[in-house]
Amino acid sequence: MANSASGESIIRRFITIISAFDDKHTSMSVAELGRRTGLPVTTTYRLVDELLLERLLERDPKGNIQLGTRMWELASRGSKTLGLREAALPFMEDVQSVVQHSTTLGVLDSDEVLYIERLGSTSTIMDITKIAGRLPVHATSSGMVLLAHSPSAYQDMILSRPLTKYTETTLTDPAALRRHLAEIRQRGFAAMPGVIVPESSGIAVPVYGSDSTVVAALSVVVPRDEENTAARVPVLMTAARGISRALGWRGKLKGTLRQSH
Repeated sequence: MANSASGESIIRRFITIISAFDDKHTSMSVAELGRRTGLPVTTTYRLVDELLLERLLERDPKGNIQLGTRMWELASRGSKTLGLREAALPFMEDVQSVVQHSTTLGVLDSDEVLYIERLGSTSTIMDITKIAGRLPVHATSSGMVLLAHSPSAYQDMILSRPLTKYTETTLTDPAALRRHLAEIRQRGFAAMPGVIVPESSGIAVPVYGSDSTVVAALSVVVPRDEENTAARVPVLMTAARGISRALGWRGKLKGTLRQSH
């Protein structure tokens, strides 16, 4: 694999350029792209030309650079999240129509929650979840559900690190987190009031794959004064059961997918 003078591979530099785009930087000039990536200007121009040639990048009407449609096409082929999103969407639409606030589907990726689908509404309050967005695993209801059902070695790795306290309700003490994870496994859902945004609460339940492992978390984000967990959880669990069965899960409703009393 060809390397640059600094020792970086060409592939790593391509990834650096692609990763510079986000929801706040959807298009930019090559010069701005160079500043965001820290790559030399001549290198940035050369790599951008190659990516434009392969249609992984495109020019917008103003001549700025943006991610190309072919990038989405290639990323979607064979993606394990594609089938998950397709299975989940009808059930997510049902949840969103009842709850009338954000409904999200998240998966574990490294040490974060990666949101692969999100449905919102005009009445949605402040909510920082976005499709393809990431949030810390310990500070979201989806993250806590996924962490609760992850292997013990993964839990140990997460809990051995310093954890950021975003609000007064964010759990960062390892012992307290372990107790909370055990409660989530026992009752089948996570309810996290104001752990990352003080004004909102997240409620999440697990989604199972055909091998009976938890593959995703289905959640809603509601105003903190409208949490009403007792009403939200059955809606989420019904949808999660439907998604799980669409994915080939044949488990029974006991333990992890039961409603709390």
